[in-house]
Formats: sequence, C-alpha cells, structure tokens
Amino acid sequence: MPLKYNNLFSLNKLSYIKGKKPDVDCILCSIVRKDKEVIKLLVAEGNHIAVCVNKFPYNSGHLLIFPKKHITDYRELTSDEGAEIDKLLRQSLDILDSLYSPLGYNAGYNIGSFAGASIPHLHMHLIPRYKNELGFIDIIGGSKIIVEDPALTMRKLKDSFDKFKKEKGQ
Repeated sequence: MPLKYNNLFSLNKLSYIKGKKPDVDCILCSIVRKDKEVIKLLVAEGNHIAVCVNKFPYNSGHLLIFPKKHITDYRELTSDEGAEIDKLLRQSLDILDSLYSPLGYNAGYNIGSFAGASIPHLHMHLIPRYKNELGFIDIIGGSKIIVEDPALTMRKLKDSFDKFKKEKGQ
C-alpha cells in the first residue's frame, strides 16, 4: 500500500520547532516501541540500534541512526552498541549509494541542546549531499525543496535494508 505524504508528514517543521510535538516521553524511544502516537519512520533495526528516516530531512535519504535504549551521550554506548552503529552506518552508506548516488555525506552527532540537539536521545545524522543542492527557491523563498517525498524515501530504504539483510543472511 503506498504511503501518503500528507497523512504521514502533516506536522510541518516550523510547528515542530515551536513545540508542537507528539505527546510522548521521547520520540526516538516511541519510534522503536512502534507507538501509535508517532509516524512509522523505522527502516532498519539491529539488536541494539535502529535506523529511521528524518521526518524533516535536509536532503532525500537523510537518516537517523540511534541506540534503542535512551541515552544522551556517546560515551554511554557499550562496545556492542558502538560496533552495531558502525555496522548500520556502513550498510546505510551502501544502500544510499545504490539508491541515490550522492556525491558525499555529512555524518555526525549533536550532543546537548547547545550543540543543536533538538531530540534528547543520542542519534547520528547521516545526510547525503548532492551537487547544486541550493536552488532558486531555496534562496529567494527562504525554504528548501526536497525532491523526494519522505514517505517514498522511507519505503525505498526499508525495502533496501530488508533486501540487504536477506542477502547477508542476517
């Protein structure tokens, strides 16, 4: 069944930034628990780590990679969790390369609100970068046009992660 962008992603980013958020203790914990209050953004899961699309992506294919347990600091990760983040990061890069052919990536953590962390749960942003990202509308309109509907991005990535797991026997 095709996902509908308007139904899944109806809350706009400005409203979200101003505080209009689902009434949950932690959005990433709720995604892992598959709570009904949040959109189904999950595209892959390991034993300790999850991968979801960003509801408000900077670019097509923007992912969040995060521990299933609620922590806020990278130093709280166990060595198993760190190894699994590395594994899922590598898989994500391979999958994004095959689906979108970006020319580069930004990957990193915003730890603490003063560093830009808008979600108090440790997560890595993986942002594909493309040639000529900044367009006419971006400059004069003060907004960014995302070429692909995030719901379609989510479906493509979920299918690719599932295929990757089957091929690797995981």
